[in-house]
Amino acid sequence: MPKIARLNGSIDQIDLEFVEREATPRFLMKLSIQLHLAGLSLSNTVSILEIFGVERARSTVHNWVHKADLQPEDGQSPDHVAVDETVIRLNDEQYWLYAAVDPKSNKLLHTKLEPTRTSVISRAFFAELREKHDVDDAVFLIDGAPQLKDACSRHGLDFRYERHGNRNSVERVFREVKRRTSSFSNCFSNANADTADDWLRSFSFA
Repeated sequence: MPKIARLNGSIDQIDLEFVEREATPRFLMKLSIQLHLAGLSLSNTVSILEIFGVERARSTVHNWVHKADLQPEDGQSPDHVAVDETVIRLNDEQYWLYAAVDPKSNKLLHTKLEPTRTSVISRAFFAELREKHDVDDAVFLIDGAPQLKDACSRHGLDFRYERHGNRNSVERVFREVKRRTSSFSNCFSNANADTADDWLRSFSFA
């Protein structure tokens, strides 16, 4: 069983308004969502439910996670922001995952999944990040990618090149995402980009 990641999103923040008719106690639904986002596979999460005498299919827990529509908390004011991009595969297609992380707390601030990487997409990612968080006075840590440098310059943001140090926080996030997508074949196999993007936002919350 994989090591469970630290949970940032409170279980009380999980909104189950999408539930209409569900025999599972709401606390167990929330617990299942948290456990899966923290690192348990769907199979292991279902096994936890069985301890409480509740039998549910893996697809049911999967649907709970996506219908909960979890989002990372807005309004953060970090001193530094580590930004990077990495390749994520959905079935046989290649996508680019953009991520911004607060290196002090290791919290994901914003993610976006795109079919390619360009300066225009990078600028849009930074625009969305600025709308969600107070980052105009932050120092952005980038790895020298031309499109990230261009985006910082276009938005008038302070940035510096850093390949290690505080940028390790975003690398740790990418390693965990890749571990999850390779281990949980049912997450990004037979999934479209919107579903994967939704899972990444939920992952950011937890």
